[in-house]
Formats: sequence, structure tokens, C-alpha cells
Amino acid sequence: MDCQVLSTGVRSAEDNMQFDTELLEGLHSEGSMILHLYEWSRPSITYGYFFKKERWLQIDELKRRGIDLARRPTGGGAVFHLWDYAFSLLLPASHPAFQGGLLASYQWVNERVMDALKPLLESEALLIREDMKPAAAANAHFCMARPTQYDVVLGAKKLVGAAQRRTKEGLLHQGTIALMMPEREILEAALGADSPVVQAMLKHTLPLAGSKEAADQLRRQLPEMLVNSFTN
Repeated sequence: MDCQVLSTGVRSAEDNMQFDTELLEGLHSEGSMILHLYEWSRPSITYGYFFKKERWLQIDELKRRGIDLARRPTGGGAVFHLWDYAFSLLLPASHPAFQGGLLASYQWVNERVMDALKPLLESEALLIREDMKPAAAANAHFCMARPTQYDVVLGAKKLVGAAQRRTKEGLLHQGTIALMMPEREILEAALGADSPVVQAMLKHTLPLAGSKEAADQLRRQLPEMLVNSFTN
């Protein structure tokens, strides 16, 4: 199936999420697959459609620090876009992975993301086969605080997270690749100093880069790697 690649550059979190929403609304069941590549104009947090941000996030502190907030058109919990690389993929309903159901499409996309990351890994990643039970209930509301079924992992640590939304015309898959961990001080400010999510994210996330310079280098490399994996 053909894959249309859209690179929209640096935008606000709200604009990135609105663009994905419009892509999903305009998707045709017999159309092409679409890979949307983009960047963030400021450090950001996106959250799932039904996520209660006032319950789980320190909104005033995030505003004080200039961290943008935006609701995703997909489900799932909150994602910190501080040192990650995000992308979106749209599959039309005619695609076999869509027809297999939610888990089949999630598996199909992450298999290709995993293939794209192979040259960067010293050992082989895999797709986890079942959800990891959260140590605290709050962890279930944050994408990188626990691996879930068909996430890309090394050991018990998560490299790639994602959320989806499906319509009769197709689906939107929004993915995040961990490049670096947000500083603990920022996590505690965003979530509260006593939040169990902070420790869970530090325990279960495996960033690909060890420095900001390495993360910036990966951010330049990943678009081509993803395009090759989804188009070949």
C-alpha cells in the first residue's frame, strides 16, 4: 500500500494535535497510508481524549514553566514531549492491519517502529505480549509509566508508546519514542513530589540517548528511518 509522508515541521502542541484530527477526519477507507512527522515548538504534554488533566497534573506549575498542554484525538494517558520523538500514522480501513482489530493494528505499527530502531540498539527489542500490571493506580494514566501489550520494550523497559483512535474510515496511531528522560525535578513539579508515577517512569522507560546532543542527532535520523520502515 502506498504511504504518503507529511512533514509539518515545528508547531505548537495544539496545532500538531489539530492537524492529526483533521487528517483522521479526512481519511478515506480506500485511500493511502499517511505518515505524519512533526516537532514541538515548546516542551509539551499531550493527554488522551478522556484523561482528566486537573486530577493528574499540576496545571498552574506547568503554565509557570511554559510547558504546553494539548488533548490528543486518541485515547490513553499523558505523554511528556520534552525529549521524545513523536510521529503519527494513519491507516485506511482497507488496510489488513486495520481489519484485524485494535491489537492487530497496534502490533503491526510497532513491529515497523521496532525494525526502524534496530540499528540503534545493542540488543534485540521485542513487543511485550501482555499489559504490565501497574504498581499504583495512577501509573495507568501515564503512557511511559508501564509497558502495555505490543509496546516496544527491552527487558521490562519501554522504548515506544502509542495510542489509537479508530473510525469506520480508518485509524490514527500516535506514537512516542523515548530519547531522553525528563529531569526528575520537572516530573515532580508536573505530577507532584509524592506521585508514584515519577518513580514508575524512571523505572520503566528506556531512553535511546545519553545526552541532549545524542538526542538531537537521533531526532535528525529518525524521520528517514521511520519513512524507510513504513514505505519499504
